[in-house]
Amino acid sequence: MENMVKVSAVPNAKTLAAYNGKRVFVTGDTGFKGSWLSLWLSELGADVTGYALPPSYPHSHFELLGLDRTIRHIDGDIRDAASLAKHLRDARPEFVFHLAAQSLVRRSYADPLETFSTNVLGSAHLLEAVRNAPSVRALIYVTSDKCYLNKEWEWSYRETDELGGHDPYSASKAAAEKVFQGYYHSFLKHRPELGAATMRAGNVIGGGDWAADRLIPDCIRALQNGKPIVLRNPDATRPWQFVLEPVGGYLVHALRLAQAPQRYAGSWNYGPEAGSLQTVAEVVGRIIELWGTGKIERETANDTRHEAMLLQLSIDKVRGQLGWRPIYDAAKSIDQTVRWYRTMHRGAASAADLSRSQIREYMAAADAVRAGH
Repeated sequence: MENMVKVSAVPNAKTLAAYNGKRVFVTGDTGFKGSWLSLWLSELGADVTGYALPPSYPHSHFELLGLDRTIRHIDGDIRDAASLAKHLRDARPEFVFHLAAQSLVRRSYADPLETFSTNVLGSAHLLEAVRNAPSVRALIYVTSDKCYLNKEWEWSYRETDELGGHDPYSASKAAAEKVFQGYYHSFLKHRPELGAATMRAGNVIGGGDWAADRLIPDCIRALQNGKPIVLRNPDATRPWQFVLEPVGGYLVHALRLAQAPQRYAGSWNYGPEAGSLQTVAEVVGRIIELWGTGKIERETANDTRHEAMLLQLSIDKVRGQLGWRPIYDAAKSIDQTVRWYRTMHRGAASAADLSRSQIREYMAAADAVRAGH
């Protein structure tokens, strides 16, 4: 990797061809973002090993893709330090993408210990495994935009802002960032051939997500069953982005880390343009319009659990230092998401064909951006 020409910040086919033949280890490959990442890497010709618990809900993107027949998948728990270390060492990866997590805010209230043990201790296990794996050249360590202490202000959060959380999930992601900092400064930065960085992405939408208590899956289930879409906080604002935006950013960032470990280390926000922010009600209204039917109802139950109303990320750092920027705006992100679910609902294509098609479309759009179109 050291002798390669400078890697473009655009996640197009030419840039990402660098993954052909590379050994890659992905934790959380059975999850929503992890399955998209693993599929994309497989399409690029990478030798992918995935490590994760079995999917936690039926009809997962991982299962619909038949990804266990495309990559080398290992059923494993990141809370099992010995197993994780063994399988990562055996895979001899050059690139590690850490996405395994308990990723649901409301579930974190129901089982906070699972959330902390997975997101904090499990992440520490991953860092310890990487510390003892001499093959690794780049580590992408994914946390969340919710790692910031949300002060409900109108300004976008920057990488230097205070970390924290009012709920177990957010607190666990802030803690995971602190664990990374401790490992990085104590161990990882002293390996000149290894680059490591944390990724803080906004609310990700896209096909294949069927998790409970998440906006898009809840909308699609309601529409498929002819029921109203019930919203808890219709006025809440989030940094919505299509799943391939942050995933493409992770892929490019890892290549940059392998070339210049110190320059591209640290923490980085990956989110949409500031003008792309939309409320929950606006997103759901567009989904209903594209689906062709449906209606919104507001939840009347008094839920005292904290949920942030306003959250947005600054992407000035990644734009200025890496040259990355989003390819799709909010409208295109929602359109692509609904198109995936509608196509699957009609049985017009397989999940594998549809997801591969959207990856190719995205890379073609990235080519157009690079050409200045």
